[in-house]
This record gives sequence, structure tokens and C-alpha cells, in this order.
Amino acid sequence: MYNVPYFKAAGQEQVIDFMRQHPFAILCGVDEHNRPVATHVPVLIEERDEKLFLTAHVMRKQDHTNVFAANQNVLAIFYGPHTYVSASWYEDKKVAGTWNYQAVHASGILQFLNEEQLRDVLTKLTERFENNPHSPSLVQKMDRAYVDKMMQAVVAFEIEVQSLQHVFKLSQNRDEASYKNIIGNLADGDADAKAVSELMKQNADNVFKKNEKRE
Repeated sequence: MYNVPYFKAAGQEQVIDFMRQHPFAILCGVDEHNRPVATHVPVLIEERDEKLFLTAHVMRKQDHTNVFAANQNVLAIFYGPHTYVSASWYEDKKVAGTWNYQAVHASGILQFLNEEQLRDVLTKLTERFENNPHSPSLVQKMDRAYVDKMMQAVVAFEIEVQSLQHVFKLSQNRDEASYKNIIGNLADGDADAKAVSELMKQNADNVFKKNEKRE
């Protein structure tokens, strides 16, 4: 992925926090004919014994499920709001525009889990995303026969992350006046533009402290 030093987080914990805030990942693999496959899944991010794991479930008998069974090397992509940035907002306007975005690539080995582990994954997923201990949609509050039947159609998996790469590209390479202009113009844009504007506003002090150190 795009790799430039000043488009980086302060540390790995910030990267993992971003993944937790954007848990709907694109999971990618390659079949025996080198054809790419991908699916979209909500995942849990867990740190155990100083290792990072992603857990989720997919339907059985799908193209991507069969590929992951045959080739356990996978890539999970996490992403947030993104938007175009016009060079007309820079102090120097006669240059190219760009795109601001944040993304994380987590590569690792996928292992399918057994039935007991599947139930545990489903329980944790509903607890995480229902975010309400009183919700009737928690697995432990559903009819056992219904859950058992649904479990026949899905399989849980765990990915041990072996490589974690990221880019948080938020105009950190611009001068302060241009940076402020970008924030102001994005604040008048669509939902993604507004979200990027807010991220840049929150990060402004860190950006210019780093710029001072580089100078």
C-alpha cells in the first residue's frame, strides 16, 4: 500500500483503535487459479499474548469460503471516510489535487473454528454490535433450537495477523494555511468530507508539532 512516513499514525495502538472503530472489513483471498475473491464481514479485533487476532463468520458453501479453506493466506482491509481534496484550496494552487483517506491492511493466516467456538464468536459479535445487555437479539437470549439451526449455515474463523500496514493520509504534508483551507472547504461537503474535515481538525496540533520537528 501507499507508504510515506508522514502519513502514519502515532503508534500501533492508534491503528488498532481505528480498526475497532471501522470493523466492517473487506476480506480478500486468491483461489487455485490466482483469481482474487473478496467478501465483506464485521470482525472482532482481539489482542492475546501480544498477538492480534480477527474473528468473524461467513456462510458455508460460498466461493470465498471454499477459497479460504484451500488457501489460508488472507488480507483484511479496514477503511474509514474518504474524500477528494482540490488543489484550489492550497496556497500554491497550480499543483495536482489528491484524495484523503485512512486504511489499514491486516495480512495473516485464516483458521476455521469448531462448533463450540462458532457459538462463542456469534455470542461475542452480537454483544459487540447490539451494544445493549438487555437486547432480546443477543445469542444467549434467543431460542436454542433457532440458534442451532442457523449455525448449520455458517462457519466461524480466526485470523492471526502477521503483518499490519496502514496509511492515514490527511494532508499532513501541507503548510498550515493550506491545511486550514482544506478543513474549511471539506466542512461544507458531503458526510465523508465533513468526517475527514473533523479528523484533520482533531489532528492539527500533532501535524504541526511534527512539522516543526522535521524543520
